[in-house]
Amino acid sequence: MFKRTLKSSATVIQLSLNSIKLLETPEKIIRSKKNLSDIIFENITLLFACIVIFLLLDIIYEMFLHSVLSREAFGFGFIFSSDWDPVKDKFGALAFIYGTVVSSLIALIIALPVSIGVAIFLSELAPKSIRTVFSFLIEILAAIPSIIFGFWGLYVLVPYMRESVQPFLNSILGWIPLFTGTNIGTGMFTAGVILAIMIIPIISAISRDVIRAIPTAQREAAYALGATRWEAIRMALLNAKSGILGATVLGFGRAVGETMAVTMVIGNRAEISLGLFNSAYSMASVIANEFAEASQALHISALIEVGLILFVVTFIINSLARLLIYSVTRKYETR
Repeated sequence: MFKRTLKSSATVIQLSLNSIKLLETPEKIIRSKKNLSDIIFENITLLFACIVIFLLLDIIYEMFLHSVLSREAFGFGFIFSSDWDPVKDKFGALAFIYGTVVSSLIALIIALPVSIGVAIFLSELAPKSIRTVFSFLIEILAAIPSIIFGFWGLYVLVPYMRESVQPFLNSILGWIPLFTGTNIGTGMFTAGVILAIMIIPIISAISRDVIRAIPTAQREAAYALGATRWEAIRMALLNAKSGILGATVLGFGRAVGETMAVTMVIGNRAEISLGLFNSAYSMASVIANEFAEASQALHISALIEVGLILFVVTFIINSLARLLIYSVTRKYETR
């Protein structure tokens, strides 16, 4: 009797162990079969990932450390002052922050409708052959170095803005203070236009991928309920709005951090002016222009603090964009 009970108990235990094995996920099964080479490879890749994190933290630490003179001399007043006179040791970043934010907003206002239109065409309307060619060209446009855009802007866009666009806008919208200023071609408006051209490929490509991540079954269900093609596209856009917003923020972050192209067309004058046609300065531009010639320790420290502010702003913008994009791709990752 005891042997029979013991045998039945062993059978139950064995069945329970088999059930547990069936419930194990593939990842757990793979982990249980690791050999020495797998463990070494895993740790090497972990080391590479840690190097990236270390570099990021080291950049923050070095900029924070080398900006100590400026932070001790000006405190938070550095952010709210527009005085920038290296001869008199007066430094304030407000004019650069203003130029960076305004030129980036101009770029976003111009680029956003164009980018969404491109994304809708490539994801919903274009035939496959055209979609492939256009997608390739857009990705190529995103890979062009910014110095090339700067040369193009200086020799093509600036004369066109000076002779055609700015006089036209001034003649019909000159009663608005925004569309005033010195008509020389360079300025915040020109910088915004060239930034828009540079961020259109980023916003278009990411928005296209996010819209295509929406399951086809949803469009088919909309058609089955009698929706038109535009209504089905509108439904897809509404479902992808978080990802499109993330792409927009990511493009804005690229515009905020752009250096050479903006330096060549913005005019490089540390002033705050309401007129968009006037010259201005951006945070990245002042670092590129003055860091090589700065000799005083306080001047160098002030430039590094400008870089620290730019880094923090760009980091926050890109983190927010990644979170928004992740919220959409996670929702439809099983497609």
